[in-house]
Amino acid sequence: MTTTTMEKPRVASTLRVEEQAPGVVRVTIDRAEKHNALARPVLAELGDAIRSAGERSDLRFILLTGAGERYFAAGGDLKDLASVRDVQATEAMMDEAGAALDAIRRCPVPVIAHLNGDAIGGGAELALACDMRLQASHARIGFIQAKLAITSAWGGGPDLFRLVGPARALRMMARCELVDAVLALSWGLADAVIDQGLDGSDMADFLRPLLTCPPQVLRGIKAQAIAARAGDGWNAQRLVERDHLVRTWLHEDHWTASEKLLSKSTR
Repeated sequence: MTTTTMEKPRVASTLRVEEQAPGVVRVTIDRAEKHNALARPVLAELGDAIRSAGERSDLRFILLTGAGERYFAAGGDLKDLASVRDVQATEAMMDEAGAALDAIRRCPVPVIAHLNGDAIGGGAELALACDMRLQASHARIGFIQAKLAITSAWGGGPDLFRLVGPARALRMMARCELVDAVLALSWGLADAVIDQGLDGSDMADFLRPLLTCPPQVLRGIKAQAIAARAGDGWNAQRLVERDHLVRTWLHEDHWTASEKLLSKSTR
């Protein structure tokens, strides 16, 4: 079998990275004219942006969304992937794209996907790599890879089977179902239905508790989520819990909160 070298086309910056609020970074996939398709350079830039933001000690969470209202992300960019035609190239594509999604899975703070539109194919895998999904009422989630006669590629399959169970995951993938917001919420694919957009009151209501949670506490919670997602055993997960309890217990934020609660109870 011959081996081909994957030439990655140069793509101008396709992300907008903005400070939405103190301790909150908003990352927008800015390719509305291409349905926010996930070309390999886009994924590489996304992975770098997530890793860079995650290094900030003051960061509470990252909000990931897409430009426009039609698509969160419409999957892999078929034009970009047309040169992937042998085993080595296919495995390299999976590894590189998977690394970008792993940057989200392993980010030390929660990454929240705002599904402003449809998340399909690789876009659905990207959505499930995130810790939470806030789905617009018109948006759908679909593992439609079978329409291209392929299976999932970037870790989205294991994420889906873990999240909704084998029966529903198989049904979604084999039938290429597009799951609407109401069904996604009932299945646990979505964590909330957001009707008013990024700046609406329903989004603000969902995010408000996270904005008051100390960054070190959110990191401790995310560390437990990473261990659980990786399938670590109970003892390993317990060690993660113990480590972060010590860190947060001894932090001045804990004692300030305790004293505040005590002062209320003695009034």
